[in-house]
Amino acid sequence: MTGDEVAPPSRVEPPPSPAEAPPSPGERDPVLALVGPTAVGKTALSLALAARLRGEIISLDSRQVYRGMDVGTDKVTREDRERIPHHGLDLVDPDERYSAGRFGRDARRWIRQIRERGRLPLLVGGTGFFLKTLADPVFREPEMDPDRRERLREWLARQSRLELARWVSLLDPERAAVAEAGGPQRLGRTLEVALLTGRPLSWWHRNAPPDAESVPVRVVLLERPREELYERIEERTQAMFGSGLLEEVAALLAAGYRTSDPGMTGTGYREAATVVQGECSVEEAVLQVQRATRAYARRQLTWFRHQLPSEGLRIDARDPVDRQVEVVVRWWKAGTRVSGTG
Repeated sequence: MTGDEVAPPSRVEPPPSPAEAPPSPGERDPVLALVGPTAVGKTALSLALAARLRGEIISLDSRQVYRGMDVGTDKVTREDRERIPHHGLDLVDPDERYSAGRFGRDARRWIRQIRERGRLPLLVGGTGFFLKTLADPVFREPEMDPDRRERLREWLARQSRLELARWVSLLDPERAAVAEAGGPQRLGRTLEVALLTGRPLSWWHRNAPPDAESVPVRVVLLERPREELYERIEERTQAMFGSGLLEEVAALLAAGYRTSDPGMTGTGYREAATVVQGECSVEEAVLQVQRATRAYARRQLTWFRHQLPSEGLRIDARDPVDRQVEVVVRWWKAGTRVSGTG
């Protein structure tokens, strides 16, 4: 990387606090969030909860925002989307970026619209940063030159995860552990901000005003034993390769998308692309995806352990779904009565 590509401005000031209208009636009521690691069983419970509580689902999944990427992201079926309204799916093309900050703005709009229809917003997924940007809003992003940003992103896309982590440890050591847990996209984002603004992301988090007011969230964590979770990951990976993942990736590559595009860097798509391009066998790609997904699940569990509020509810995913629903509904109704919103 040359110096002129990343030279920071001499001084960057925090942006001013955004002017916000006073909360409308009901705007400070809590929303319900169902989170858990990949393959734990969130979809079945979320659909049953939404039906029981007259809810609409907002996806907390940073990969399901991409159009044309259904099999590898395990999107809910069209039939279920017709039955239960979903938000946060199919928002951008695979070569576009979709940040946690943008999700926060979109999700606040969806929450308001859902409430206007007299229904309950139900946040569902495993992307912790999406949940955090609502409950603990991120800073208001400073202006960054789009041309320099694009050149930097092209360079970052060519670097290994190990190299990205090394740069983060040098430029923003405070964020190193968090960025590493978030994978290449989070590592790249940390470097982007540090190199293009002249200040590390950790500085912006401390000093810049939040992008919006926090949203009260009551969190349900769905859990199951780790070995059982790993077995489900292995089975789901096999099912994805058997139900059209290779064909989906081939169509994306034929449409002109590259393996370095933001949507295509997700686990499953990179490995499937090597098969389509004749660089890897299906069997080896399946093993690679299983290993990478298990590692991702471990990072999710670490994030949930350290970041979720202690007063949340933990649910055993091995219980029948109808029992899970009853436990959540009782907990939700008791809590909203106490807070005066039920």
